[in-house]
Amino acid sequence: MRPILDLLPFFLFITIVLVSILGVDVIKLIGGMAMGISPILVLLVLLIVFLAAAVKIVPEYQRAVIFRLGRAIGAKGPGLFILIPIIDKMVKVDLRTVTLDVPTQDIITRDNVSVSVDAVVYFRVVEPVKAIVQVENYLYATSQIAQTTLRSVCGAAELDELLSEREKLNMQLQEIIDKQTDPWGVKVVAVELKRIDLTEELRRAMARQAEAERERRAKIITAEAEYQAAQKLAEAAQILATQPIALQLRYLETIQSVSNKPGNTVLIPIPTEFLKVFLGEGKVQGQG
Repeated sequence: MRPILDLLPFFLFITIVLVSILGVDVIKLIGGMAMGISPILVLLVLLIVFLAAAVKIVPEYQRAVIFRLGRAIGAKGPGLFILIPIIDKMVKVDLRTVTLDVPTQDIITRDNVSVSVDAVVYFRVVEPVKAIVQVENYLYATSQIAQTTLRSVCGAAELDELLSEREKLNMQLQEIIDKQTDPWGVKVVAVELKRIDLTEELRRAMARQAEAERERRAKIITAEAEYQAAQKLAEAAQILATQPIALQLRYLETIQSVSNKPGNTVLIPIPTEFLKVFLGEGKVQGQG
């Protein structure tokens, strides 16, 4: 309806020009038409035009910032309200959360590593009047603040911190951006680092480092296992040396476990007393 009202003077001017070209007396024509139109009909048409220009409806997720003769008088909505035509001007502001993609930024970390980082910023307008009056374009301004803050914060961190402590960096980015956009009536809800791209040479170097670290851990685990096994064997040897009957029981248990396995294995049990004859009492106990 508003575009039609804006074009109405133009259409009237074109109509008057055409009527004049055709040789019709415009004043008499308008006077004759005015005499033939009922005053009630004229008032009804004027009322409809006034309502179309004055009555405004704003949905729940928007607010209307009202300027009266160029001066901001506040925000109205949601719902229906009336403006004074020509005197009042309305600017709508969306209050829903905006998802802003921060373009990829080339950053050099504190330990001189080149990476590419991008992020996403979630924010919403909490004070519509400030968002319109205090800044020319709050969307563009928030985007620029997010880009510069992303470069400064990520550039002050090391690569390991950038990869492993994203939650900390997200909180730091949110606090800084929210502090700078607060005078504009914009509240930053969250900031998330989406992707961190590394160069191919750096990826290969990190892969070699991770492989070497895994090999080091495997060797340490193997050495600790050997050490623990040696300790247990020494303790078992001490127990067998002090208890000869334990050595005999172990001998019989070994024979039983071997005989239970399928195959053509032949077992010839030899009494342990025969060993004492050839090696002596002390040597047999020391070897047990």
